[in-house]
Amino acid sequence: MEINSTLNNSYLLTSESVTEGHPDKLCDKIADSILDALLAQDPESKVAVEVAISNQLVVLLGEVTSEAEVEFEEIVKKVLYEIGYKDKETGFDLNSCCIISNINPQSSDIGTGVNNALESRDKKQAIDEFDQQGAGDQGIVFGFACNETTEYMPMPIYLAHQLTKQLAKTRHENKEDFLLPDGKAQVTIEYKNDKPSSINNIIVSSQHKEHVNNDQLEDFIIKEIIQKSIPDSLLDNTSSMLIHINPSGRFVIGGPLGDAGLTGRKIVVDTYGGSAKHGGGAFSGKDPSKVDRTGAYMSRYIAKNLVAAEIADKIEIQIAYGIGIANPIAINFDCFGTNKIDLELIDTIIDQVFDCRPGAIIKKFDLKRPIYSQLSSYGHFGRDDLTLPWENLDKINAIKKLL
Repeated sequence: MEINSTLNNSYLLTSESVTEGHPDKLCDKIADSILDALLAQDPESKVAVEVAISNQLVVLLGEVTSEAEVEFEEIVKKVLYEIGYKDKETGFDLNSCCIISNINPQSSDIGTGVNNALESRDKKQAIDEFDQQGAGDQGIVFGFACNETTEYMPMPIYLAHQLTKQLAKTRHENKEDFLLPDGKAQVTIEYKNDKPSSINNIIVSSQHKEHVNNDQLEDFIIKEIIQKSIPDSLLDNTSSMLIHINPSGRFVIGGPLGDAGLTGRKIVVDTYGGSAKHGGGAFSGKDPSKVDRTGAYMSRYIAKNLVAAEIADKIEIQIAYGIGIANPIAINFDCFGTNKIDLELIDTIIDQVFDCRPGAIIKKFDLKRPIYSQLSSYGHFGRDDLTLPWENLDKINAIKKLL
């Protein structure tokens, strides 16, 4: 076993990703698909949906206030079918499953704070329309960016997502008939002088059909998943890299049959893979009035634009909100000693360039759209396969003007 050490400023950092067929991600996908269906009909829908799944049971919980009319059971079955859970061999049988829904209207007390913020109740504080919408709950959110990759993401989580995306893509293309929906990947990067140096090890686990043997599976995953996901420069840049394929030796029983799933249980996979803090609030199943989601998108937007403007090599943003209050309670940041300008000036830039009130964020990013089910797997940030407004680098000029 290799022990992580900071001797000679060298250390190991590991991140994991899971496929869309992982039980927890399956629940996130169902929750965000329900959210999208409601927003498609009623953009003002207030949604907080939780999903639990185990064996042949799906349970829907939470609160919804909406003018939309959708069939929750049909959405559940559609998601399961599209991901690949069609029968008992895959880990979930659509024909014999039980779906229980216990979804109720949102609390009117929460609705009052969201629609009539503290600032709008105190006319002396109100400035514009964005002071009318308060945060849907109290809480803290974090955003992060670094210059380790062109996507401004930490390298371990970026590579882990590449592996699981390729694993799912290959399965859907049916290049071989033995891959099943559940799977995960883990990448460990060695850092030297706080910069990625080489890959220390890679782990890929994929659910598979009974008939495939370990040698066949290992050969396929190395050639079709790892070598097509990881740049040659990284694979060739190490002589001691370890690769483990299904190290448990067998992964036939998977999906909800092998493990229970729950929304919000892969929040570190959703963000930065452990390279930065997480506020604790999950994203999936929540409409944009919930700052767990909206505030996290804004804090990523701030961090990414600051790093792209070469203010720092990496930066972590923290925003704190209070329920029913439009303006953030506090905004904090950490450049980890990599800042190129005074911290006081960075504080001024954040204050003058970025509006962190929920209403302003929703309008800027146009968040009342059905865009969320595509985010339920492979991360909400640094997505080179999606066009996401909080990933735009459109504040660099405004930042540099203040320099």
